[in-house]
Amino acid sequence: MKTFLKPLSKEEERECLEALGGSDGVKAREAKQKLIERNLRLVAHIAKKYQNVDEDMEDLISIGTIGLIKAVDSFDTGKNSRLATYAARCIDNELLMMLRSKKKTSREVSLYEPIGTDREGNEISLLDVTAQEMPDIVERLELERNLSRLSDMIDTLLTGREKQIIRLRYGLSGGEEATQREIAKELDISRSYVSRIEKRALLKLREGFEREENHRSF
Repeated sequence: MKTFLKPLSKEEERECLEALGGSDGVKAREAKQKLIERNLRLVAHIAKKYQNVDEDMEDLISIGTIGLIKAVDSFDTGKNSRLATYAARCIDNELLMMLRSKKKTSREVSLYEPIGTDREGNEISLLDVTAQEMPDIVERLELERNLSRLSDMIDTLLTGREKQIIRLRYGLSGGEEATQREIAKELDISRSYVSRIEKRALLKLREGFEREENHRSF
């Protein structure tokens, strides 16, 4: 594994981002290169999550670096957050997109390719003899990522009452899922009011996911 440069300090990152958005083209290119080089350790760290998917680590880092470059190009300094936080999501997204694409291609080739014949002489494929679908590490990682994104959005996009109702409704606080009537009784409000709050909260979360996906595909 390569040895990567240390991450930038908060002040160094701020200076690079200012130069990147400035009018001096030479300084902007130098700042971009520095932001990429000093965040490669983050790429390697995220790529390690995927080391069990039968992909070369160097290839994973290369793909993750594409996500890092996209993050540097599209990062919004006005959101008052560190580049690393945003870049981590872009890197993760790039790796998942690559693995999903390869998985689809692999299935198209291998699952339907003849691997022998049955007793009657008919060709059979791997798809024919697979009794059940094996656990899919890519889908599991994507689910974990989406659950993490959902948790972040619940905390940042919803009001206190909306958070409370969504967590109770979908069992996100460790308990069982509650009905709207049960929530209404617990909070001493009407069931219709619970329903309105739930719908409003779900709309906020859906719009949040859509904004994030649109921003990543920039």
